[in-house]
Amino acid sequence: MQCEMCGADSKGPLKRVRIEGAELSVCSNCARYGTEVQGAVKSPAAPAGRQTGFTQAQAPQARRSRDLFDQLGGDLVEDYADRIKTARLKLGLSQKDLALAMMEKELLIKKIEKGELIPEEAVRRKIEKELDIKLIEDSSLESLDIHQSRMTTTMGDVIKIKKVKR
Repeated sequence: MQCEMCGADSKGPLKRVRIEGAELSVCSNCARYGTEVQGAVKSPAAPAGRQTGFTQAQAPQARRSRDLFDQLGGDLVEDYADRIKTARLKLGLSQKDLALAMMEKELLIKKIEKGELIPEEAVRRKIEKELDIKLIEDSSLESLDIHQSRMTTTMGDVIKIKKVKR
């Protein structure tokens, strides 16, 4: 049997452990990362269904992408924090004023301006609307310029081409 956390083949019996809300069958090394749950560990002869580590009550309704960059239409500009702060100061707004106008918390604006937090799609749109700026760069135009200026294709070009066609 394999540990559901590290994937190692277990020499001894697996322990049933709850780690961050999910019940997993883990080896003794990984058991320290959670709290042991009373109950038997499923044997290898269990039905050949896909085990997710969730109990029926905890099973998620739908898997959704947790990566923010998968949800963006383009790439977030690298200097988004500086652009936001500059535009806010140009309009004479404080962080509190901007937060009130966007109906968001002031702490959120502070963290975004420090670069500690990447704004979610909805917040990014509110910021763009309130400050009249763009925080998304269109990478399709950049890739066209790169391909026209080079004579040979490199591995980086192939990776960009596949990324753009998605």
